[in-house]
Amino acid sequence: MKLRKVTAASAAVLALALSATACGGDSKDDSSGSGSSGGGGKIKIGIKYDQPGLGLKEPDGSFSGFDVDVATYVAKQLGYEPNQIDFVETKSADRENALARGDVKIIAATYSINDERKKKVDFAGPYLLAHQDLLVKKDSKISEATDLNGEKLCSVTGSTSAQNVHDDFAPKAQLKQYGGYSECIAGLQSGAVDAVTTDDSILAGFAAQDKYKGQFKLAGLKLSNENYGIGVKKGDTATLNKVNAALEKMVSDGSWQKAVDDNFGPAGYKNEPAPKVGVIVK
Repeated sequence: MKLRKVTAASAAVLALALSATACGGDSKDDSSGSGSSGGGGKIKIGIKYDQPGLGLKEPDGSFSGFDVDVATYVAKQLGYEPNQIDFVETKSADRENALARGDVKIIAATYSINDERKKKVDFAGPYLLAHQDLLVKKDSKISEATDLNGEKLCSVTGSTSAQNVHDDFAPKAQLKQYGGYSECIAGLQSGAVDAVTTDDSILAGFAAQDKYKGQFKLAGLKLSNENYGIGVKKGDTATLNKVNAALEKMVSDGSWQKAVDDNFGPAGYKNEPAPKVGVIVK
């Protein structure tokens, strides 16, 4: 009996110690960013890794681009310093699932707001109004979509951008599909294609790269409206409201325009004024 009493007491002490360790340990990581503020934890944010000027992973492991700057600013307002941000590559096809699984807290990755996506994701913003456009050589005479008749127009495999131009404006355009936009831009530089089409923000980002500066220009066409929003897990109203407030502050204190100028300016990108939160341009 006495032995059993000692054993039970020891077990109770051990359980108490383990409980205290679990509650008061040193680990403060909150990798999904589910807390109301940063504290000692981290926040995971989905971005693109391969879009210069928007979301790009640099050779040294750092990140650059307009989406990165917006995400960093928003995270700061949520209580996270830059060194508390984990940028996670989030490809277009996996954005909704990444939020639903909790892999990331928010997504800033040229994420156009539309009715179909809003069934699965809540969107803060919009924070940028982009348009489908054309990128051409600086001395090109192409200034309208109809000028593409008989010309070689490039977009990436699986994209509807070039097909839309072909169907709506230039039925005699010769469509070229490459594996990525970087290949299209290289083709434009070499003369293999005469124009590249996708969102103007994406085109401007590529054209602003050092190796292309001064070689290309945007045609300035507004072939569609693309309202970029920050994706938030469906039903996470608290985070949604905080992100919207952060975006409004970013515009009002001038940080938004600075980010636009820093990332798109070298391509002569004529950006739309900062959109108002909650206002979608059709």
